[in-house]
Amino acid sequence: MSSSSIFTTPVTLEEINSTQIIEGQMARHLGIEMVCIDDSSMTAKMPVDHRTIQRIGILHGGASLALAETVGSIAASYCVDRETSFIVGQEINANHIRPVRKGHVYAKATPLHLGKSSHVWDIKITNDENKLVCISRFTVAVLKKQDEQNR
Repeated sequence: MSSSSIFTTPVTLEEINSTQIIEGQMARHLGIEMVCIDDSSMTAKMPVDHRTIQRIGILHGGASLALAETVGSIAASYCVDRETSFIVGQEINANHIRPVRKGHVYAKATPLHLGKSSHVWDIKITNDENKLVCISRFTVAVLKKQDEQNR
């Protein structure tokens, strides 16, 4: 990451895919993996398969939201001092634009606001043809680690 990066902690795809998306948790179960990190965004991909479709054979809206929250949460977690702070999701919404029956979907998380106590992320999900599938807005709270211990 360059000095103009939004990420305050060095981050690599290998680190995220091995330490943030771990066995036994939802993101790994759904086949989510991080595929791109640049100075101002992160992108993850997810297969459209038996794990992520609904009964009529198209991508499940809940799977789209799981993908959006995964990439947004991971991106946000690298925009804070990880020694003293952590993030938790506060709110997520989505507009589903078009169905997807096969292939992969890609979620690109870009910050709209990076504040001291909250972040707001814009997440666009596209298909293999780069057509818009879903738009999501994701808000996280930035909490101090001592807050976690006092809960």
